[in-house]
Amino acid sequence: MSRCCSENRTKGRAGRTAESHKRRTVEVEGGVAISPLPLTHGERVTVKYDGLLAKSGAEQIYLRRGYGSAQSWNSVQDLPMQRNDGVWEVGFEADDESRLNFCFRDHVENWDNNNGRNWSLEIHTGEIP
Repeated sequence: MSRCCSENRTKGRAGRTAESHKRRTVEVEGGVAISPLPLTHGERVTVKYDGLLAKSGAEQIYLRRGYGSAQSWNSVQDLPMQRNDGVWEVGFEADDESRLNFCFRDHVENWDNNNGRNWSLEIHTGEIP
């Protein structure tokens, strides 16, 4: 995962449950925010974006996602994002147990791939070792 810049967590007592701990949004570099983290297989994830393409005035932005290693993505899809208060967002189910990789493109094929690194999240199975 990219370096974390700041975290917005739900408020609660120090002894909060694991479920409330997961209801946080983590902002990462490049104008990307992800919720919830850690990401568990079968769980719904929301990605918000106000990075380079959004700041350039794109009319439509797509999240390109795939699973697997950074060099070999499987099940690649382009998901249209919706603009909400100036921030683009999309939600989807983490339906693979490998690694989630994603980047962004606009309607005229301009790309934001995090300076060639894309964004990447480990997906957990939900099992406690």
